[in-house]
Amino acid sequence: MEHDEKKRCAIYTRVSSDAQNVDAQEHELREFAEKRGWSVYKVYSDHGISGAKESRPALNQLMKDCRQRKVELVAVWKFDRFARSVKQLVTSLDEFHSLGIDFVSLTEQVDTTTPMGTLVFHILGAVAELERSLIRERTVAGLREARRKGKRLGRPPVNLSPNLIARIRADRMNGAMSFRTLAKKHGVTLWSVQRLIERDLAGV
Repeated sequence: MEHDEKKRCAIYTRVSSDAQNVDAQEHELREFAEKRGWSVYKVYSDHGISGAKESRPALNQLMKDCRQRKVELVAVWKFDRFARSVKQLVTSLDEFHSLGIDFVSLTEQVDTTTPMGTLVFHILGAVAELERSLIRERTVAGLREARRKGKRLGRPPVNLSPNLIARIRADRMNGAMSFRTLAKKHGVTLWSVQRLIERDLAGV
């Protein structure tokens, strides 16, 4: 197989202490990639960063490159080197699936380039969709309960005096003042001015 036909593989490694190094992880992953005939595009390594942190420099760059389709596969030594929680893992794998990027976890022997690995992708994708559905249901239920209790939802209505409204309208008609300028001049919120003008335009 020619080099330019090889699947571009991104390797991600992480250690939580500066006293540790990622050499062992990288060596095993490079060896695995070579056996599979993949081309290592880049090694992304986070040093001395806890797995509890969802935002990590190398991981952030890896995800950015994945979204730009610079790689076709992501390989990690172990799940906990990559994701801080099951939720982050499921979310990330769901995004990889949508991007057409395969994922390999060497220690757990998860390889989505294989039929069994594809099944794992589908299962995790279903879990991600279930989580989104549950969040939507909880949000809708919360809004429904708030309405039942008579709570006002959304932004409060514009509550400006008739005199202030008249002055804002006059300034708006007499010049080319922006909403922000009008709000600053009359000491009201930008949203209040926007809402007032929208009501005027709608004839309310």
